Amino acid sequence: MDHTRLLFGKPLIKDSKEFISAVRDLQARTGCTIQAFDADKVASERHLIFAIEKAFAAFSEERNIAKDLGVEVLRYASGERQIERALLIGVSGSTKRVALAIIRPELAGPLVWAWPDSSELSRLIEVDGMGASFKLDALRETFNISEDEIRAADETRIPDLVLERVALVDTIR
Repeated sequence: MDHTRLLFGKPLIKDSKEFISAVRDLQARTGCTIQAFDADKVASERHLIFAIEKAFAAFSEERNIAKDLGVEVLRYASGERQIERALLIGVSGSTKRVALAIIRPELAGPLVWAWPDSSELSRLIEVDGMGASFKLDALRETFNISEDEIRAADETRIPDLVLERVALVDTIR
């Protein structure tokens, strides 16, 4: 996806409300959609890319639940249909590492949106080069992955189980 960038690292603003406010401010200045996640609950980069693809499809087919693309991405990434439950994969007071999905809108009319520059991003996140490096217990709890599923699929397949939940969001009513 050439309209998406993913960053992983430590949040430089420790208070989660202030962090989210700073993300919203940067989003307003750049015109990009910026969604923050608790990186411990992100199974892989593919997890977020797949959620972004699903959110774009939902908007283009007019079956989105959220009015905001970032919230729709959060909803898919969480594997939840309800926005309130989807928030559990977002940043909170206990978040140690964040994943930022920066999504540039399609070019429309005379407006050309710019990516946030590195100085703006460096006020939000200290990129640590670890990429998506989830915490097993956080994924199991967030996505309700049972012991039976782990025995059947093996722990190395947990990212695949998460992708399955993202894929099934639209089928759960």
